[in-house]
Amino acid sequence: MAYDLDHVAPSFQGRLVKGKHGAVAVETEECSDVGIEILQQGGNAVDSAIASALFSYCFFFYGFSRGGFMLIRSPNGTSEFIDYRETAPKAANKTMFVDDPLLAQRGGLSVGVPGEIRGFELAHRRHGLLPWDRLFGPAIKMAREGFKTNNYLHEKLKLAEAWLMENPEFRKVYAPTGSIAQPGDIIKRQNLARTLEIIATEGPNAFYTGKIAESLINTTQQAGGIMALSDLHHYKPTIRPTIHTYYHGRKVTSCSAPTSGPVLISMLNILERYNLRASGQTGLNVHRLVEAMKFGYAFRTELGDPDFTHLDDRYEEIITKEWASKVRSNISDTETHAPLYYQPKYDDIDRHGTMHLSVVDENDGVVSLTSTVNLSFGSRVMDPATGIILNDEMDDFSIPGIPNDFGLCPAVYNYVAPGKRPLSTITPTIIDRDGHFEIALGGSGGSKIATATINVSLERERERERERERERERERERERERECVCVCACM
Repeated sequence: MAYDLDHVAPSFQGRLVKGKHGAVAVETEECSDVGIEILQQGGNAVDSAIASALFSYCFFFYGFSRGGFMLIRSPNGTSEFIDYRETAPKAANKTMFVDDPLLAQRGGLSVGVPGEIRGFELAHRRHGLLPWDRLFGPAIKMAREGFKTNNYLHEKLKLAEAWLMENPEFRKVYAPTGSIAQPGDIIKRQNLARTLEIIATEGPNAFYTGKIAESLINTTQQAGGIMALSDLHHYKPTIRPTIHTYYHGRKVTSCSAPTSGPVLISMLNILERYNLRASGQTGLNVHRLVEAMKFGYAFRTELGDPDFTHLDDRYEEIITKEWASKVRSNISDTETHAPLYYQPKYDDIDRHGTMHLSVVDENDGVVSLTSTVNLSFGSRVMDPATGIILNDEMDDFSIPGIPNDFGLCPAVYNYVAPGKRPLSTITPTIIDRDGHFEIALGGSGGSKIATATINVSLERERERERERERERERERERERERECVCVCACM
């Protein structure tokens, strides 16, 4: 969504918009509108991103017990990466899901320590312009007054209907008439509105140390969880190094581990020498792209929380041009290979749902933000007092077990440990050209995020090549017209 544009399409239908003072891209038009309103009120990209994210969490089946990553580009061109990923409770251990892996997805044991509110607090304190409480206003209003069920939410409710109708808290919100909400039905989240008001007026500590925290812990433990008040009290987001590469002159900045930013950077480095923009999307180029992705995702099995893996030298090596050159020498233009050829160290697990948004303000301040509650409806546990849906982020850790069909064991770097952050497929990315902002990227879709992000980046490069070709054609046409005028004048 950009400034001063009429609504020309319904939610979830892609469309191109243009604006002079800023732009916001979130999952729905309503969420994007909130971000634009914040920009119009004098907020910057960070203010807009926080308000848009809060609004979207009310609008969908997300909770406020999430975690994620925020990549921020300041107007002066410097970048900052804030990691507010969930952590494992202090009572967690690496074998806690071995006997029953489903417990990592459903119930209180699957709940990780949420980091989002602390992450937003840190970003707002360092970069925000508007008052903290103003960013909560749109979300509070919508949660209290209600919103219309859209087709996407309705489809998710249909998939969840069997268990949802057996859960009194979810049923009260999403099936208040005795059947799941239909498109156009109004959904209200009164408890959540009150919770947001408390966080808005009292600050983030209300979530991590007050009655909200006590209620969340009680609900989690009643559902079989191990998260304690001390886990919430001690949670801290962290500022980690950004990573970057240059791809055909464009500076591509992403996030370091525990995101999959290193995977994205490594794949771009592998592909750069192929010059895909010149020859277009041929069969050979698609083959090269797929092979680069295989090597990138094989390396991903070595990633994990850098505070626990202690593999900084390896992570730095993987994003170099030299490493990419070695990999490229192993890519054949005429054949593909069995999985072990790409040298994965461990088995990888599929990842799940996420939410992404991108914001740019009039000063070229930019935010690329991705957060997740993991599976739809998280742990399927809703705190009745606060209205918060609890995450199931413990499912993002690897579980010790038997090797897969290729003899690869689960990734040891991603085993559960107290206070550890699970590996993520998230890849917030910002691209500059000649020192100026060009595009902000990211995505949702679990394990497909990095591959989708690189495809969009490459398509942008191809589009710029097409633009240059069109400009060259226009220049040739102008030259022909000048020659014609000259001939006519001479005659």
